[in-house]
Amino acid sequence: MDLLRGVNIYLVGMMGAGKTTVGRLLAKTLKYRFFDTDELIVRVANQSIAEIFDREGEEAFRELETKVLGELSAYKNSVVATGGGIVGRSMNWGYLHYGVVVWLDVPVDQLYARLGSDTARPLLREGELKSKLQSLLNERERFYTQADVRVCIRGGERPEEVARRAIEEIKKVIKPETAPDLN
Repeated sequence: MDLLRGVNIYLVGMMGAGKTTVGRLLAKTLKYRFFDTDELIVRVANQSIAEIFDREGEEAFRELETKVLGELSAYKNSVVATGGGIVGRSMNWGYLHYGVVVWLDVPVDQLYARLGSDTARPLLREGELKSKLQSLLNERERFYTQADVRVCIRGGERPEEVARRAIEEIKKVIKPETAPDLN
């Protein structure tokens, strides 16, 4: 897709939305590199996200997240899967807007089904899972709506189909370069 001219794609959305899975497919299709901010944070900190939350707190995690995003924004030809809460910091939007921001919008019922047995996510440890997911979505939705592209995920939809639809939506927001008028 030459239309992108090397511009990065940033995937945002709730945990369990499929950002990593869809991101890998997008990167392969676009012949881009793939990065996952959570995976990079784990590598940089040399500890799991749960350990960072337990030992240093959410704020320390968010600082690392912003640092990693800032470094990734300097690259081109990349698809970046971000953490679900990355949109909550205005500074991060400065980095995200270096590329095309794609919101993978998944209904809470689907997130609940996907995350029901996941015990590794620090923000889901306390409280009833479905209500916690709804609460997080309520907090973040106003940020997610700032994305350039919104891809609403339907139940049972395969990641390949989501990636294909994401590319179609991205094409709608990319402005083709216009040739200069030489007359």
